[in-house]
Amino acid sequence: MTLRVRVAKDPDAICRRLAADLSEGARAARSTRGRFRLVLSGGGTPRPLYRLLAGQGPGGLPWGEVEVFWGDERCVPPQDPESNYREARADLLDKVPVPGDHLHRIPGEAPTAEEAALRYEEELSRSLGSETPDFDYVLLGMGKDGHTASLFPGQPLEGEPGRRTVAVPHPGQPPFVPRVSLTRTCLSSSREVGVLVTGSEKAERVAQVLRSLPSGDPNLPVSQIRSAGNLTWYLDAPAASRSQELLPSLSAEVDS
Repeated sequence: MTLRVRVAKDPDAICRRLAADLSEGARAARSTRGRFRLVLSGGGTPRPLYRLLAGQGPGGLPWGEVEVFWGDERCVPPQDPESNYREARADLLDKVPVPGDHLHRIPGEAPTAEEAALRYEEELSRSLGSETPDFDYVLLGMGKDGHTASLFPGQPLEGEPGRRTVAVPHPGQPPFVPRVSLTRTCLSSSREVGVLVTGSEKAERVAQVLRSLPSGDPNLPVSQIRSAGNLTWYLDAPAASRSQELLPSLSAEVDS
């Protein structure tokens, strides 16, 4: 695994860099494998990125060959305002020509988190088979507590042996909406992993995570994610503000 850090001055600038990297990776995947398997992140941080991707036009992702998955989901119906699927459709997927049968959502409307996890496990088995790495690109964020997807500190990062999904019945943060997440192993089974973090309120946690790499901190789930190829942290300047002394040792690329 190669660890990379990219820093830009503000959220718009770092999203533009990430969008360019995504588009380049997607076109390369299409030419070599005929498709691009992309895992989307929820939350507010990636929404500017999604709107940027939606407006790229012909120079953007080859949407006809993109398959879309989700890293986690709340156990709510797909039309619920809290649904990661709903947000991704509103900001991105309804605005690009991605085939409907290429959208592999987590069934948050299932009666329980465990049933939703089992149903998604079946969907992943149908879509991915036993091929590894599972994905071409996994997009992640980081919470102020160091969680990523719905893998929270103090919660299991893995499900049952051989499973790609895990039910999170009590995520540990109010409101206590049950969730489903891809496991640490599944999220790490990707040719590329990008972690997008913006804002000064996460700066201290970013520094803590970067200091812990590459071994990681067992109390910070995001630091436990690996990649079959590149693991790239995309930070705006406020998010990187407490990591300045670390950036040279990480060979960080800092845009002026």
